[in-house]
Amino acid sequence: MSELKVLISRQKIAKRVSELGAQITKDYAGQAVILVGVLKGATIFLSDLARQVHLDATFDFIGVSSYGNRPTPTQELKSGWDSTGEVKLTKDVDQTIKDKNIILVEDILDTGLTMTYLKRLLQARQPKSLKVATLLDKPSRRKLPLEGDYVGFKIPDEFVVGYGLDYAEKYRNISDICVVPRK
Repeated sequence: MSELKVLISRQKIAKRVSELGAQITKDYAGQAVILVGVLKGATIFLSDLARQVHLDATFDFIGVSSYGNRPTPTQELKSGWDSTGEVKLTKDVDQTIKDKNIILVEDILDTGLTMTYLKRLLQARQPKSLKVATLLDKPSRRKLPLEGDYVGFKIPDEFVVGYGLDYAEKYRNISDICVVPRK
């Protein structure tokens, strides 16, 4: 897709991820953290963030899917997609999180439905603390009140790909965050 337009360059992403890692390191000084990446989109962000967190840090993954009649990729690009709000756990964390510092790592906060579900699920397991780190925040689409604790960039309501975000499973490997033009 040659018409992709860079919204956030890889250099800006690297700088901001370094700043987020420094803030997490400061906030949890002397403590251990578990970074829990939300599959699949957050994997690249989690990988880069983990290298910037200078603590006793491990990571794990959790997977979810949102239900609703998902449109074709072309229709989704044109008019977006809103799930019904039904979220299903597809992969759980592999370790106990009770009394541990957990940072949920997400690629993008959009409607807030998935993250609200995940926060409730993990909070019920009694972690010592539970925070959200997100690379991107799209507050204009929020359906539930939710704020990230560590936010990379607030972005407008655009369809974005790259740095783990996809369009029909493509473009996750692009190093920049790019806007896919709506046709």
